[in-house]
Amino acid sequence: MIQQAGRRFFLLCEAAFDAAFGPRINPFYHLGALSFFLFWTVVASGVYLYIFFETSIGGAYRSVEQLTHAQWYLGGVARSLHRYASDAMVIVVLLHLAREFVLDRYRGVRWYAWLTGVLLLWLLYASGIGGYWLVWDRLAQYIAIVTSEWFDALAIFGEPIARNFLNSATVNDRFFSLLSFVHLGAPLFLLLGMWIHIQRISRARTNPPRPIVIGTLLALTALALVHPALSQGPADLDTVIGTIAPDWFYLPLYPLIDLWSPRGVWWLVFGGTLLLALLPWLPRRREAPAAVVSLANCNGCGRCFADCPYSAVILQPRSDGLPFESQAAVELDLCTGCGICVGACPTATPFRRVGELIPGIDMPALTTADLRAQILAAAANLSGDGRLLVFGCHGGPDLSSYRDQGVATLTLPCVGALPPSFVDLVISRRHADGVLLAGCVAGDCYQRLGVEWTEQRIAGQRDPYLRRRVPRERLAAVWAGPAGDARLAREIAAFRERLRALGRYRPGAAVTPVSSSTHPPEADDDAYRMG
Repeated sequence: MIQQAGRRFFLLCEAAFDAAFGPRINPFYHLGALSFFLFWTVVASGVYLYIFFETSIGGAYRSVEQLTHAQWYLGGVARSLHRYASDAMVIVVLLHLAREFVLDRYRGVRWYAWLTGVLLLWLLYASGIGGYWLVWDRLAQYIAIVTSEWFDALAIFGEPIARNFLNSATVNDRFFSLLSFVHLGAPLFLLLGMWIHIQRISRARTNPPRPIVIGTLLALTALALVHPALSQGPADLDTVIGTIAPDWFYLPLYPLIDLWSPRGVWWLVFGGTLLLALLPWLPRRREAPAAVVSLANCNGCGRCFADCPYSAVILQPRSDGLPFESQAAVELDLCTGCGICVGACPTATPFRRVGELIPGIDMPALTTADLRAQILAAAANLSGDGRLLVFGCHGGPDLSSYRDQGVATLTLPCVGALPPSFVDLVISRRHADGVLLAGCVAGDCYQRLGVEWTEQRIAGQRDPYLRRRVPRERLAAVWAGPAGDARLAREIAAFRERLRALGRYRPGAAVTPVSSSTHPPEADDDAYRMG
């Protein structure tokens, strides 16, 4: 129920942003990359601030005030950027975590990214809270006292550390040197954790699209100018704190420590972390069977290795004596069964004339031979004008309601699992008048790279190419996502009208050329064979 409600919320928000900016630069599809950008924004602004910062009890507050007011045009803006980019990073990271949960992108082989991401939350909050101490204003005094009381509840120190904040005489410059070391060290560990977080992801995106970068920087700068970050008066341990304005992005638990008890909040934090960490196994996701390599049909070309979104396919030295340098192998605990590797294999072609249709790599749940048989069976039932074969995926719209006498549908694990040669088969052999590809929203493929690789294969920019003989006017793509039923229905109706106007395909007729200098020359059916 939580996932369904959350999914509806995100789909509504994403639809609004799609309408405003388009799916290619929708920030919701780049939350992970955006968090990296915000991190570097915090680092860059923090380096500038640290140049002028005085690491001492008397100089800390004074140096920050000097930056904020005397150098408001640069130092003040840098301080505000440092503050607001840190807050934005918390928002983006929490949205990223919530979105991956509601879209069910955290179980199965994705447990590694989820678990490391949960642990990164601790480093993120430690980095941000530590930065507030260095300002040494009234808010920093409050944070120092409450944090020390909170850690004293664990009884892991010889003496209560809260005693260090009884009065001004108990805090010295060495304390600020320690704070500076912690605030510089925590982000370094955070960066290391972020690097570990993406290690099982092939071609992880750590840079958002340029329009998002520019828009984010402009928004943060505008906020810094309109509502600059200010201190809340110098800290004074000899007086009791009255009223403060906390940062609710980093300090939501601190009022609870006062209202409840330090130990109760520890139970909440540890319990919440443990629950989040165990979610991938509550229950564990059952992935489709992993891809299987057939060495007799594998020439070690490496296309499956290059296209796998999860680094599940590796290349090893040849072991069967065939005259090739390498062979593909599958890491079973990393494979999601998406089939993108099959879509990349040049031997996964329905035009094979000799032997069984067994490619170099295949999916047990839907073999290449089974796919060809299903296509031929579905196309045999098509009739009338504008006959259309629709290929969809598990992350796109439900295709079951679109079947009729003139429309046949097939659902794949991912649209990237469809070898381009199958589109060629359907159109050039006149099994249908046209092919429509329906999948996830562009820029937010459930299997990360399926939509992108498919577009590049059709455009002749990525091997295996869709041959130039295939008329592009008989091929359409609708990247609508799971909420795109209405859009897909409109596109199917409009595309069928165009197909009716075109009439039946006649081999040898003029076709729409592909604007790509890398597209291979025209060839016969045997060009799809291995080697």
